[in-house]
Parts: sequence; C-alpha cells; structure tokens
Amino acid sequence: QVQLVESGGGLVQAGGSLRLSCAASRSIFSFNAMGWYRQAPGKQRELVALITSGGNTNYADSVKGRFAISRDNAKNTVYLQMNSLKPEDTAVYYCNARVAVPLYDYWGQGTQVTVSS
Repeated sequence: QVQLVESGGGLVQAGGSLRLSCAASRSIFSFNAMGWYRQAPGKQRELVALITSGGNTNYADSVKGRFAISRDNAKNTVYLQMNSLKPEDTAVYYCNARVAVPLYDYWGQGTQVTVSS
C-alpha cells in the first residue's frame, strides 16, 4: 500500500510563489514516474508536470517557464516549485505516482492552491 501526502498549498497573490511537496511512503525509485495534476472548478483534471525515474520532465504548456518539478530521493519526496503564479493556476493540486508494470496510479489527497488577483 502506498500513501502520498501533499503539502504546501495555500493562498498567494498573483506573481507570488509556492512550493508543493509530495511525500511518498516508500522509495520513489519504485515508481516509473511521479507528477502533479490539478483540477480547477468546472474543469477536468490535467497534467501539470511529471518526472520519470530516469529524470526526464514534462510540463503543461501553460506552466512552462514558471513551474519546476524536482525530487529528493533520500526524502522520498517530489516538489513542485511554482513561480509567477496567475489566478488561472487556482486549483486543487494532486500528487501522482505511477507504476508501469502492472499499470497503476496512486494519488494523494490534494492540496488547494488559490491565487488572488
């Protein structure tokens, strides 16, 4: 059984920064990829950023140049540094961990990010 615990969300003004953390209950080496998704009111859940076990990263076009995903293997933790935040970044952010064989996704409980104008 895997637990993912997000933290770091909150209220921030436009242009500000937040860093989200996702702590996993086991070594992140056991996952093929970890990432961050978000879901805004009335919107579908979308991929924000991911990092593979090999260190490759992918970002949504809307956050490229502003967000950065990173990991600390010793702490079993993945981070999402969010800079130059915009009101449209407001959403619940979810941590995801994927096991490729068999394919399975683990999800955290979500953390609210609210960006005021």
